[in-house]
Amino acid sequence: MTSRELASFEGRWTAYQDLRTLTEHWYWRPGWRADRRFYTWHLTFEDQSELHELVTRLQQQLTLPGLDLVPLDGLHLTLQGLGFTDEVTDNDIAAIVAEARRRCARLAALELSLGPVDPDAEGIGLLVRPWNQVEHLRTTLRDAIATTWPSVPEPAEGFRPHVTIAYSGAPTPTPPIRAQVAQLRDLPPAQVTIRHVRLIALRRESHAYRWTTVATLPLGG
Repeated sequence: MTSRELASFEGRWTAYQDLRTLTEHWYWRPGWRADRRFYTWHLTFEDQSELHELVTRLQQQLTLPGLDLVPLDGLHLTLQGLGFTDEVTDNDIAAIVAEARRRCARLAALELSLGPVDPDAEGIGLLVRPWNQVEHLRTTLRDAIATTWPSVPEPAEGFRPHVTIAYSGAPTPTPPIRAQVAQLRDLPPAQVTIRHVRLIALRRESHAYRWTTVATLPLGG
């Protein structure tokens, strides 16, 4: 774990000790509503059996009031948003995907470690390491977007790779959850190899994120 990753991990756990109540994750953020979809680049984890085994083991201990467990086919790592599907043209999507495909073909597959558990006010995630691999992929996608648009959505700064395994579904007191999470922090992480990045059309559905895949880009050709 690099010093940057360790500082974030320890600092977030320290802050979690002082958190009295969860913040419900499912409030409607600006622009969102039930009938809208959002284009975004994600890593997904469909065939990662080692990760699925870890998440299943963790979630068996996190069936607690106030937590909405993420289904295995809903596990994802958010990289970079584009915009709502009713605001982005098909021509722009085609151009961005073509450029991103060309650039991603130069990259190697990602070798990542997911874990330990890393909670915050809106849920419980897994620390993703190393950050620099994911950050480099995100920068590659942002550079591809910049060839079509004069400005890239979302700030370049403040990105923290993570995969959420449980969202906070209600403003629930944290002590019982915190006590359970503390017992899970020593479980060894899962190792994954990621060979694709996906552009998806994301939607919210019954306290879960669901999506349709728009484009799948190989890493390393």
